[in-house]
Amino acid sequence: MISSEHGSRNGEAGARREGSRRRVVILGGGFGGLQAARRLERTLAHRQDLEVVLISRENYVLFTPMLHEVAAGDLDPADIVSPLRKMLRRVRLIQAEVSDVDLAARVVRYAVGALRRPRELAYDHLLIAMGSETNYLGSKDAEAAATTMKTLLDAALLRNRMVALLEEAAQETDETRRRKLMTFVVVGGGFAGVETTGAMNDFLRETVRYYPELDASMLRVVLVHSGKVVLPELGARLGCYAQRKLQQRGVELRLETRVTGYEHDAVEVAPGNPIGTMSLVWTAGIMPAAALSSLPLEKRKGRVKVNEFLEVAGHEGVVWAVGDCAAVPHGDGGVHPPTAQHAMRQAVAAARNIESVLWGDAQKPFRFSTIGQLASIGHRMGVAQILGMRFSGFVAWWLWRGVYLGKLPGLSKKLRVAIKWSLDLLFPREIEQLVTLRDVEGMEKLGATLRAMRVVAEPVGGAASGTASAALGHGRC
Repeated sequence: MISSEHGSRNGEAGARREGSRRRVVILGGGFGGLQAARRLERTLAHRQDLEVVLISRENYVLFTPMLHEVAAGDLDPADIVSPLRKMLRRVRLIQAEVSDVDLAARVVRYAVGALRRPRELAYDHLLIAMGSETNYLGSKDAEAAATTMKTLLDAALLRNRMVALLEEAAQETDETRRRKLMTFVVVGGGFAGVETTGAMNDFLRETVRYYPELDASMLRVVLVHSGKVVLPELGARLGCYAQRKLQQRGVELRLETRVTGYEHDAVEVAPGNPIGTMSLVWTAGIMPAAALSSLPLEKRKGRVKVNEFLEVAGHEGVVWAVGDCAAVPHGDGGVHPPTAQHAMRQAVAAARNIESVLWGDAQKPFRFSTIGQLASIGHRMGVAQILGMRFSGFVAWWLWRGVYLGKLPGLSKKLRVAIKWSLDLLFPREIEQLVTLRDVEGMEKLGATLRAMRVVAEPVGGAASGTASAALGHGRC
């Protein structure tokens, strides 16, 4: 945990105490954090006696429903991100990694820059919207070897990884190793897993045609799922339809199967024999952000428990939580699912309740029912359930594209994506490898240099912290 002296060194705590300006801090720049920030920018950020601050790991919002489109080469990475600073002109943005929240002192601690310099920020009201991280379900081997589909880099590197493995397979003379190079395993049969599998399968089967050295029949795309049917959120009917379409396109399904590890270039599963592969993609589970795990709060399966007003228990009127990291109660006794449509509406509701507390008005409870869910399963096919109605095939795929194109932030992004999707109907995918092993080695070298610089800077930072703290009299708010 970072010492409170760091905040004094930065001058935030001292400056905060001297003025009467109240501060609302939002943690997380995903769907939830952005929606709350945009709401508060319109209603609070223009006031001289209030400050709205957004702390985000990235300075952009990532449109995660389209990650698999980047992995498949249908879109470029820049197409599915929107810069926060362009969308939030009056909200103060801090690009940093949140390390700790001191609920008793009402202080957020975070690290900035490549050297991870510690900083501290006091708050009057806090909204936690930090999203989720990949949960490897205790499999350390899989965690070390697998690619995930949570970030923009994940999707971009997955596409490069697929091309790199085909290039290597084209030069491999050992048939056993070549088969491993041409086998791709995805773990998890939820929305992310099915969409990633469909996109990978389309990309690989279209790309392998340009490799005369390879036998296309050796290409394998395997989806491992612990349940009886994929996409269980959509029900058995649409799940079975998705399975049939994936199998018709050559995808192998391993249902009611768990991954137990990854060793010797093979995914170990139970039941069944190991699957030899050089490529493992993990989409099987999520868990709340690591920074929340140490907070002394009541949790439900790792998610912060909140009441109907989205307030955190024991910190009513001060701290709210929304999105994947929050267990938001549902009318039927359960909790709302960790989806974008719920996170966005929870964020707006929480922002309104923050306004109500500031104005002295009564808060309003959060009420929302799922409108619908859609999934793209590859080869211009999809499944969807909207307002109780089920769709499948090309119609569902078209709905998927229409709905998410409409939700993509920014008119310029919408136009770019629409144009690229239109061109995709006329021209084949690009298959170049943009990141090579040499590039990765260069990044590793840079990373090692930065880590060494951090080690050197830490004792210096500690000394500076003590000096500055003494000068400021350990001021805090």
